[in-house]
Amino acid sequence: MKTQASIFTKFAIGVMISGTIIACNKPKTDDKPAATVPVKETIVFINQDTLISKYNYAKDVTKTMQDKGKAAQSDLASRGQAFQHEVDDYKKNAGTMAADQRQTTEQRLQREQQDLQGYQQNATAQFQSEQSAEGNKVYDKIADFVKGYAKEKGYKLVLTYSKANPTVLYGDAGLDVTVDVIKRLNDAYAAEKK
Repeated sequence: MKTQASIFTKFAIGVMISGTIIACNKPKTDDKPAATVPVKETIVFINQDTLISKYNYAKDVTKTMQDKGKAAQSDLASRGQAFQHEVDDYKKNAGTMAADQRQTTEQRLQREQQDLQGYQQNATAQFQSEQSAEGNKVYDKIADFVKGYAKEKGYKLVLTYSKANPTVLYGDAGLDVTVDVIKRLNDAYAAEKK
């Protein structure tokens, strides 16, 4: 989740920078009073915490990664137990072994321990890489969808809000489009799964 939070943070910062550039490039207007015509909101926000917890694709990715993480932990634990069993057997029998046999066994156990540590490091790195790639896929799906959604609705800027990284401290509830975005994302994901 931390990776997803940082991805969404980068997205929010990028959106804010885009909004600033758009605002700076607006042509100057004269100082005439504004018309009393209702203005359609052009800046909205999405609650990132709610989005991630209710977007079915994000939930499926999270569950898949949790299952893979548990399987990897189980595999590492099993290998660790097998190695520990070998070490325990050696300790029991070391007193009855010849010196050269003890030395050979100790060297083999050292190699196995190094191999196990290397395997653990590789497995951890591979899992983190896969987790990051999956987080990027979730981010890309949401970003692509929100881009089309904003064009359809006429929004100029879509911000994200998260308690973990509050770049938006307050937003009027009328600007919160989270529920509509989640519904449409889930509808698109359901159609994609068929």
